[in-house]
This record gives sequence, structure tokens and C-alpha cells, in this order.
Amino acid sequence: MAIKQFKTESKRLLDLMANSIYTNTDIFLRELVSNASDALDKRYFLSLTDTGITADDLKIRVECDKKEKTITVTDNGIGMNREELESNLGTIARSGSFDFKEKLDEKEEIDIIGQFGVGFYSAFMVADRIEVLTRKVGEEKAYLWTGTMEGYEIKQAKKEDYGTVIILHIKNNTREKKYDQYLKTDNLQMLVKKYSDFIRYPIMMDLETYDENGNKEIKETTVNSMIPIWKKPKRELKEENYDEFYSLSYYDFEKPLKTIHYKVEGSTSYSALLYIPSVRPFNYFSNEYKLGLKLYSKGVFIKDEAKEIVSDYFRFIRGVVDSDDLSLNISREILQEDRQMAVMKKSIDKKIGTTLEKMLENERETYEKFFEQFGQQLKFGTYDNYGQHKNELIDLLIFKSSNEDRYVTLKEYVSRMKEGQKDIYYASGDSVETIKELPQLEKVLDKGYEVLYFTDSVDEFMANIINAYDGKPFKSLQKGDLDLDSEEEKEEIEKKSKDNEKLLQTIKDDLKDKVTDVRLSSRLKSSPVCLVSDDSLSFGMEKTLNAISQGSVKASRILEINPDHKLFKALAKASKNGEKISDYSTLLYEQALMIAGLPVDDPLEYTRLVSDLMLKAMK
Repeated sequence: MAIKQFKTESKRLLDLMANSIYTNTDIFLRELVSNASDALDKRYFLSLTDTGITADDLKIRVECDKKEKTITVTDNGIGMNREELESNLGTIARSGSFDFKEKLDEKEEIDIIGQFGVGFYSAFMVADRIEVLTRKVGEEKAYLWTGTMEGYEIKQAKKEDYGTVIILHIKNNTREKKYDQYLKTDNLQMLVKKYSDFIRYPIMMDLETYDENGNKEIKETTVNSMIPIWKKPKRELKEENYDEFYSLSYYDFEKPLKTIHYKVEGSTSYSALLYIPSVRPFNYFSNEYKLGLKLYSKGVFIKDEAKEIVSDYFRFIRGVVDSDDLSLNISREILQEDRQMAVMKKSIDKKIGTTLEKMLENERETYEKFFEQFGQQLKFGTYDNYGQHKNELIDLLIFKSSNEDRYVTLKEYVSRMKEGQKDIYYASGDSVETIKELPQLEKVLDKGYEVLYFTDSVDEFMANIINAYDGKPFKSLQKGDLDLDSEEEKEEIEKKSKDNEKLLQTIKDDLKDKVTDVRLSSRLKSSPVCLVSDDSLSFGMEKTLNAISQGSVKASRILEINPDHKLFKALAKASKNGEKISDYSTLLYEQALMIAGLPVDDPLEYTRLVSDLMLKAMK
């Protein structure tokens, strides 16, 4: 029989199949194994209604011959006759699986992986010639389909049993691609484990083993797991089963902090096995960290890092999602953006959020361990996308506070606010210890108000987006006016400011463009001085933004001086005596910078001034 040429449009499609549609040549084996699984499904399904058809010992076999440069995939599924070979393999992008499903009664359900009819042709990425020997169940004749990129021929052949044998004649190596890598049994086994480990039928390979006497032998071995752990009933699984799967999947020898195993049935059904790690990966905040979940469809591996099905603020989650309802593109590599994906993502996010809520409520110590590792990601989620998800995350946030020096939720903070307290007070710094030393806290703590300690760079951005909790606004102790003074205290500070108006203006003139204002403080008690910013940009935000952009963002600097401190009184006396106080003004400002955790403008000048004052005091 003469070779039939593929039509021009089919040749174009075939060229796309082999060179463009699939981005990874490794997946050719996934496609062939998936097709074999479909053939076994069809035979099994027909055996349920046709007593003349048996479905015993259904399996797939994969083997390679390095000498002959061939890879062979064999199944004892339903097989094909001449017409089906012509239709399914002679017409590109026609799917026998799709036709089979179309002919079923609407009430009859069967899971078939391949629907586009193009997966078979992915084999041309690694093979220059393909042979398909097949015999359909219930029929006497067998046929051999032989094809290249140009065309194909079909001949009658001999085959004793039902099913299909696909033989790939592997291409010669090129400078860019080493095709002979697929002629190694170990490599093929690895591809089966990666892409087809959970195909429901056994995949057999001849592997080297050793008998009880230590002698090497070749033995036919099942190389796939068949039933994935996430599809097993929870009652059949123990904690060590979950832990072992996690360790093998992610090479993490720390037990996961929490395991989430569940199944959803509805318009979009899926099974999920999710893990919350105990320890943050070392590269968690780098571009090297692989976020996203492993995605399967009907047990066939689709994607290793499916970012589309879990929100970025839950990027610490690891695990697997398997759905029969996914809409995939033609190459079965990239997900189509559709309603199903959105529904699945919303469902997965909700499940993770609910799990964290229950952990916070019932396993507080465990939750605090989790938050120390991954809490920063939740905080990021509150202000990402202009606070779109802040309501879902706000009750999961916890902060160290001045009340018990332990973690507190915003709900707990508000529930124990003092009578008449209007704001949620917070202070920012590099550590809890640093914040405790801030002079701005003195008055607030004396009044018995609780202060939240913001130690993460994202905290103030988060507070700005959240703005308020339960109607109580966030208030920084390092910004603006705290409005904590009584009328008498306000009158007193106003009088002192007026009495020292000339001195304050002198200090402001001495500092020139370094500060926007110099004023007497009502928030200081024991400390002589502090810096605050206005209500827009804080010093913490200044440091964060400059670290990110390496820019020169600068918050306003307001120098506040304690009017009751001995240092200020001495400064006032020196000024009245006509002494030049510019050096003192600079030292006060530099001191305030250091207290605020900001760099001194000129360390050498600061050192000179301190030395001069020391020498002056020693005379």
C-alpha cells in the first residue's frame, strides 16, 4: 500500500505538535501512557455490559531497546480496527476518546484523559518514525499503522492478543538535543513516576533487581503507585503516611506543621492534600522558591507549580490538587483561564483560611510557631492589591504587645481597651527590645494603654491599608500628635512653648533643613528628646522603601524636646546667657536620630562635637 500523505493543513499542525505546542519533550511518554490508560478504560467499561468481553489483568508496559533505538508502549486495552486507525491517527486532532464519550448515554460516566486527539503526535518530538500494531477487542484482524512527519500507511498484520503496541524509533542526537537519554530504563522509569505515577492501571517495566543470594536479575516490576494518597479514604491513612509523602515530595525532613486532606464535590470537584511546613524554606523570599501546588487531572500530572489555584498570601502552602473537571489547553500543559479555576482557587483559599482560624483558636502555641515562620506573608496579603483581601486575613494576624509580651490578635486587643481609648496604639522598630526602649512609649504606657510592637517591614504598610479594626483606628506613637493630654496639660505645654518660643526657633534655625519643626513634647517623661514624623510617611516606611528602591525617600523630621528634662533647662539657661547653642542643637538632633534607629548624618562631625564637649567639661 502506498504511503498516504498528510494534508497540508495537517502537516502544519503536526509540525506545531512536534515543535511548538509542547514545551517539554519529556511529556511524550505521559501522552502515550494516558492514551493507553484510556484504551484500558474503554475495554473495562465495555466488559460491564458485554459478557463476551473480558477485562482481566489490564496493564501497560514500557520498555526500551538501546541497540534498536526504540521505545515501546504496550497495552491490552480495546485496540483499534482499520477505520479507527484511519480516523484517529490519519486525521490529526481527531480524538477517538472524545467520540467514545459522545456515544455514551448521558447517565453513563467514564473518566477518559485524552479528548483532543493530539497527544499521540507529541511522540514525533523524539521519534522520526512510529509504528502502531493494534487489534480491536472482538475482531480477528490486526493492523499496522506506520507514520512519519510526512505521511502514513496502514497494512494488515498479525497480533495474537487484543490491544495496542506503539513503537517509537528514536531520532539521532543533535547538538541541541540528546534523544538517546530516553533509551535508558532509569530515565523512562523516572518519567513514569513524575507524570504517570497515579494512572489507575499498573505500568510494568523490566528492572534490574537482586535475588536473596545477591545475584542480579531482570524482573518485570510495577513502577507506578496507581492509587494516589490523596484519593485514599482518610480512615485508611495514618500520620506517618502523610509525613512520608510530604518528605519524599519536598525533601523536607521536618514534619509538616499541619496536614489538610479533603475532597470537594460539586460543579467543580477535586481532591486536595495540602501541607503547612514547620520551617520556612531557606530560599522562601527569593526568586528560586517554587510556589504553587502540584496539579493533576484524573491522576495524570499536569503542572508542578500551579500558582493559579492558590493566592500568593498562602504561598507557603505545599501539596497536591487533583481534579477531573479541569479545562486544559490542547497540549495539556497550561491551564485555560476559566470559571472552574476561579471557583477552585476560592475554595482552596477558604479551606486554608478556615484551617488557620481553627488552629489559632484551638492550637494557639502551634499557630504562633506557624506565624513566626509565615506570618509576614499574611501581613503582605492584607495590603497587596490595595487591600482587596484584608477582610479575609485580618483576624489571622497576631502581634507581640506591651500587655503580656506575647502574641495578641486585634480582636483581643480591642476587647481589653481602656475606657475612653479611641485608638489602637503601635510602635515600630527592628526588634521588640528596641521598641521597648523608645521614649515615645512612656506616656502611653503610664496611662495603662496597650501598645502593639511592629517589627516586620510590612507592618506599617499593612496598618495604613487596614486603617482600623472594629472602628478603632491605628495610631503610631512615632507620628503626629497623640492627643492624650487633658485640657490642663494642653494649656501647660502651650504656655511653656510660648515662654521658650525664641529658643525653639533658634534650635530650628540651627538645624536648618534637617527638621520641619522643633517643639516641646507632651509624650516624653524621662528622655530629653525624640524624633517623630507627620501623619504621612514614618521612619520605618522610609527605611523599607529606600531598601527596596535604593532611593532617597525621606520622612519629615520633627524634633520634640522634653521641657521638664534637666538638659532642656540647662540649654535654656545657656541661651539666655548669650551662649552659642548650635553645637548643642546638632547633638540633640543626632541623639534623636540614633534613638529613632536612623543613621547619623555626619558621624565624624558628631564625634568631634562629643569630644569637644567632653574636653570642655573636664576643664
